Amino acid sequence: MSNEKDTILTRIREALQLGGSKDSNEATSNVADCLPAVGATPAERLALFASNAASLAATFHDCASRSDAIAVLRSIAEAEGWKYVALHSAPILEDFANSLGDVGFFLTDRPYDKASLEKCDAAFTTCECLVAQTGSVMVSSAATGGRALSVLPPHHVVIATRDQLLPDLATAYAFVREKYSEKLPSMISLITGPSRTGDIERILVLGVHGPRKLTIILIP
Repeated sequence: MSNEKDTILTRIREALQLGGSKDSNEATSNVADCLPAVGATPAERLALFASNAASLAATFHDCASRSDAIAVLRSIAEAEGWKYVALHSAPILEDFANSLGDVGFFLTDRPYDKASLEKCDAAFTTCECLVAQTGSVMVSSAATGGRALSVLPPHHVVIATRDQLLPDLATAYAFVREKYSEKLPSMISLITGPSRTGDIERILVLGVHGPRKLTIILIP
């Protein structure tokens, strides 16, 4: 037990030293050495993201075209009996929602009844990026239609493009910093699989404090 404690304290001391380093590039490099390696090619990173997402109980669809993505969404909507979905203003999301036929939808960046969001079967959002290293989806209040959309409905569907797949966490944070500069969104979060807890008798339960299902659809 003492050895584990010493290891943890040593890592904390090292992290604090990196945080105060004058050479940010050196600090970033040292931190990267402590994280899982990512592939050198886009194909390797895609495979890593798919593997990590699957291990986290997320569903990942690598679609060759938008029509393939629409077919995937229609299949899910039929299987789960979707009647209503919520989304934010983004042409690609509205196109997909319109393709679902009888499934109704509303936009959260326009006036709406907040109680209706909890009654939706699913939520569609875009994202800031995907992180191959951890299988995570990076979202923000600016890119994901606010804070509630990716949290309240039981099924969160993320639509991402191939150029949004980034290798690691350091690159993802650098991307957001460059994109927003000093005007960062009020919320930036990493979604790593559906919400979960194992607190009760060590039994894993999904959807305790958020969506029970996470579906990530990648399009060209």
